[in-house]
Amino acid sequence: MCLLPAFNTQKLPFLNVWLYQNNYIYSVNFMKLLFTHSYFLQFDPKQVAHSQPYPPLGTLFAASLMRENKYEVKLFDTMFANHPDEILPVLENFQPDVLIVYDDGFNYLTKMCLSNMREAAFKMQAHAKARQCKVIVTSSDAADHAEKYLTNGADFVIVGEAEYTLLELITGFQNNYDFKQIKGIVYKDSDKITTTPKRSVSKTLNELPLPAWDLVTIEPYKKVWMNKHGYFSLNIATTRGCPYHCNWCAKPIYGNSYNMRSPENVVKELKLLKEKFKVDHIWFCDDIFGLKRSWVSDFSELIKKEKIQIKYKIQSRADLLVQEKYVEALAASGCDDVWMGAESGSQKILDAMDKGTTIQEIKRARQLLKEYDIKASFFLQYGYSGETKEDILKTIELIKETMPDDIGISVSYPLPGTLFYENVKKDLKEKTNWTDSDELALMFKNTFSPSYYKTLHRYTHSIYRKNKALLRLKESLTISSKFKPFYQFIKYSIKAGLQSYRLNKTVQTHG
Repeated sequence: MCLLPAFNTQKLPFLNVWLYQNNYIYSVNFMKLLFTHSYFLQFDPKQVAHSQPYPPLGTLFAASLMRENKYEVKLFDTMFANHPDEILPVLENFQPDVLIVYDDGFNYLTKMCLSNMREAAFKMQAHAKARQCKVIVTSSDAADHAEKYLTNGADFVIVGEAEYTLLELITGFQNNYDFKQIKGIVYKDSDKITTTPKRSVSKTLNELPLPAWDLVTIEPYKKVWMNKHGYFSLNIATTRGCPYHCNWCAKPIYGNSYNMRSPENVVKELKLLKEKFKVDHIWFCDDIFGLKRSWVSDFSELIKKEKIQIKYKIQSRADLLVQEKYVEALAASGCDDVWMGAESGSQKILDAMDKGTTIQEIKRARQLLKEYDIKASFFLQYGYSGETKEDILKTIELIKETMPDDIGISVSYPLPGTLFYENVKKDLKEKTNWTDSDELALMFKNTFSPSYYKTLHRYTHSIYRKNKALLRLKESLTISSKFKPFYQFIKYSIKAGLQSYRLNKTVQTHG
């Protein structure tokens, strides 16, 4: 073996060394890459209360690819950090050549572009630049506001699917590429913003290495899950993209493409997580899980063949769930919770959203899931353009009639690049991003005032919980004489009445 002289890699950045050993020549890149992301759980009180943290999966995919290409990588995971300044000792000790702020595109919270997180990213960028690091950023927010990120210290913003763009960009640092030849980036060239052509998304997802799970300090995640929920959950992505056309949904990364990993590839990662971390539960964090019924069937058969015992949660659509034997295959493979994009109880609103589903499909899907003992949870959205009180009442009636196992309520959120944003941008106020996920501010002029929708959110939850308590009360009367369901019914009945009074008062005051 040819021995290399000792040297300080910081004085020789981006050095590429060829080694000769056992008649084989191979390359070692003495370039250090520090990965991070900009989601700080502590900045989002609603999510702290929910206590369902997941590692930054998209970040781990990218770090794995770079490590496979012989780069030294490290992760500064901000999930449990209290302040962006906590990156300082990592920068000092690791002394990276490049800081890569790579947000997890599989986490819907990052797609909301919360301003708290943006400011944290800017601060980490500044710390890296003060130490002569190159800074690369990729996120939904950076794609929409590239100039802001470049002004605040980023050298490059990657737009779209980022792994292979990042690999080409880092290679470009070492080989003096003409960056104009790299697709999918935004950067400043002589103080002028330059945007290169869009890069096509990867269609062969099996070729990507599995996420670099070993970079994650897993204990804090497990501790939160076990303390709050009594089980441990991790995240896996089986697909990328969504082919549907809901006109309020932003798709800055994958557009309307939809590509899938093979069931075999997914099961390989699932087995890894079971063996390495003793995980009890999986959140399949795809926008749409199992678009093809045959994929779900094959996955179910593999789970059975490998004798894997696991519970999992997915996101899906009503029209997929009503397909023949689809829910049956989900149940057989361990699915115990489906979050369905119900959105509204008004067909008029669903059609205005270009949702492509019907109220009857929502009701039928909920019934099917109940028959197979799978929780049915609804995403609901208030405040879409043109929504009237009648539409709102239809949504509340849908909740009462179907009684989902859980609900998540938001208000319509205009994201750049969507038809919905174009339709309401003339009515947008100065504020264009929420501070955290519980802000629920309506950011455009609509039928009712922002305070009305805030109260409506609480009122709907009170109505839902009151009816849920009533169901439990009826069940308990046939089993025992326990008082808890009765207490809950009274409690939420009073809350619902109070919120109804406030709702009416808000309408009278603000219109």
